[in-house]
Formats: sequence, C-alpha cells, structure tokens
Amino acid sequence: MITGDAAYIKKINRSFIIKEIIKEGMISRADLSKVTALTRATISAQVADLLEEGLIIETMLEHNAVGRKPIMLSLNAQAGYALGIDLDYGKISFSLSDLLGQPVHSTFIEINTTEYPEILQILLKQIKKYKDKYTDSRYGIVGVGISIHGLVAKDEIVHFVPKLGWNEIDLKNDLEKEINIDVYIENNANLSSFAERVFFHHETDNLLCATLYSGIGLGMMMKDDFFRGHDGFAGEAGHMIVVPEGRACKCGNKGCWEKYASEYGIFEYLAETRQIKKLGYEHIQKWLDRGDEEVTELMEQFIYYLSVGLNNLINMYNPAVLVLDSELLRMYPDALEKIKGNLHSTISHYRELTISSIGKKSCVLGACALVIKHFLDVPMLNLSYENKKNPSL
Repeated sequence: MITGDAAYIKKINRSFIIKEIIKEGMISRADLSKVTALTRATISAQVADLLEEGLIIETMLEHNAVGRKPIMLSLNAQAGYALGIDLDYGKISFSLSDLLGQPVHSTFIEINTTEYPEILQILLKQIKKYKDKYTDSRYGIVGVGISIHGLVAKDEIVHFVPKLGWNEIDLKNDLEKEINIDVYIENNANLSSFAERVFFHHETDNLLCATLYSGIGLGMMMKDDFFRGHDGFAGEAGHMIVVPEGRACKCGNKGCWEKYASEYGIFEYLAETRQIKKLGYEHIQKWLDRGDEEVTELMEQFIYYLSVGLNNLINMYNPAVLVLDSELLRMYPDALEKIKGNLHSTISHYRELTISSIGKKSCVLGACALVIKHFLDVPMLNLSYENKKNPSL
C-alpha cells in the first residue's frame, strides 16, 4: 500500500492512470479503476484534471448493444511533441514524434566539423526551427533527447566522444540556457535498448541491446531502468578482450571484441582490399548474392566472434531478451540461427535472442521515447512502432 502526503499519492496515482491509458490505447473509467485498483472517485477526479490539461481525450464508442454507450479515454498524442537527436560523426539526425512516439517529421544534416562550438550552433538552429513550427500545439516541444556516441556520466555531462574528440562537455546546460526546453543526454546504445523495450519488448524488464556498427555498444535495461554502473559508463562491452594479444585497439588494449565483431572491421578490410572508397551495404549484399567466398568467410568469422562475446554477456547478465542491432546480420541468411548454434553452454540462459527490426533509427526513437517518459512522468512506456517514411522539416 502506498503511503505519504496527499500530493505525492496523487502524483503516483496520476502516473498509474496515464501508464494504463497508453498501454491499452483506449480504456473506460470503469476498466481503469479495475486495472489500477483505484476507486472510481479517484479515477474521476484524475481524469477530469487530465482532460482539462489536454493530455487525454474522450471518445464515445458506437455499438448496438443495449445500454449506455461507453466513453473511452485515450492519450492526446498531438498535445505536444518530442524531439530526438542522434549526434554522430559527420551527421546529425533529427526525429520529431508525437506523444505516442510516432515520428511526424525527420531530417538529417551532414557536418564536416568536429568543433564543439560549431556543432552546438547547428543544434540550436535546428531545435529552434522545430520549436517555432510547433507552437500551435498545447505544449509544443516538450523536451529534447540527444543520443551521444560516447561516454555520458550520470549527471549527463558528456565525458568523452572518441570520434569528435570531446571531453567533459556540458551540452545539456549549453542548450537549455538558449532554448528554454528540457534536454536529456544519453549514450546511444542505452537509447537503442530503451527503444527496443518501449516499442517491442513490453513483457520484459531485463533487456540487453548490442549495437554493432562503428564499434560495439551495449545498452542495458535492468528492472525497467538503465544499468549505468558507478559513474554511468557501464556497457563498454566492445572493449572486453576475446583474443589475448590480438589486434591492437585504440583503447590501448589488444584483442578487443569490437575489433572482431563490429561491422566497421568488415567494411574497413573490404574497402582497403577491394579499393572502394565509399563501400556500402549494397556492395556487400551484391557479393553475398554472388556467393563471394571471401565475403562469406568474413561473415562467418564475424558471427563466430560475435557469439564468443554474446556468450560472455549472457553468463554475466542473464538477460530475458538480447537484441542485436546490425544491418549485416539482417542481410546474411540464417545469421540468427548460426549465432544460437554457437551458444552451447549449459549455463547460458536467456529467453529471447533477436535481431533489431528498428535498425539505426533505434537511438533517435529511443531519445524521443525518453523525452515522453519524462514529460508524462511515468515509470515506463508501452508504445507501438510503425515503420513509415516521414516528411522532412
């Protein structure tokens, strides 16, 4: 039983109600009372507040049954918008979603600088564009979530971004003082794991998501929250050693997992050996379709070393769900079954191993979802994912 002062209890009850409305999509007051175990009087008072605030809407269902037509409650998705940003080397992606996490606009900007002051101004200019365009909604832009491909401390200070050469950057403060919008800074792999939990894996509170693109990032959701470690830097699984005295890594060690099981290694090798400067997935797909023996062998090695690291992660964390985010795995026939076939240990336990169906958009969608979670002040979101193209800003 929840105890405390009246304001605190009201806040907790409000959170339960919003969470259930989002989860069910549409729900009546009577059913809300049943699933939350709150009295009808409490439900009526809270719903009245939410209607007045414009956060929920009422819909009267048409039906032929005898009796009163049920009035259903649902979230007002257009009451405000969340802006997600993926800040990566050479490119910044933007996605604006409604309060149900559905993208309504997206765009990207290619950048040829790593200088913080220049990138800060690019971010400010684009955020202000979105802010000005969506002033007509009740709450406008309710927050900005930013995905960082590097180390983010618990206080949201950007500790280190390898490709940009940034150290100890207070991006959150620098943006908030200019735009007057709440900003949330998070590691890209964490946001990918959050997107997987929010949009797909609603029935688990223990999920790992490994992103395998330019390196290996590991996002960890434990009990519906990020597992961050002591300073917030947990998840650097790409730098666990899988080959003692193996290939040199920029981190200073040799034989790191990401040197053998990230897509970057395959792209780097093939670009050099086949003299293709802008090697893309389409090249690899073409070679695989032709049965290219060298490319096939590279993929088999990729899967082997990936399995070695996954075995370690499974034994360390015992996740319910483990999601792999890799375009190469999506392209390669039977990749998932081959990985599962390499996980022989009788002590390795997990419920589900899957390849992400969101892909590279997961971190920016996770950023939007994180903003929505904070704005609505709910413990967790259960949203649906619609893979559709969106117009540019």
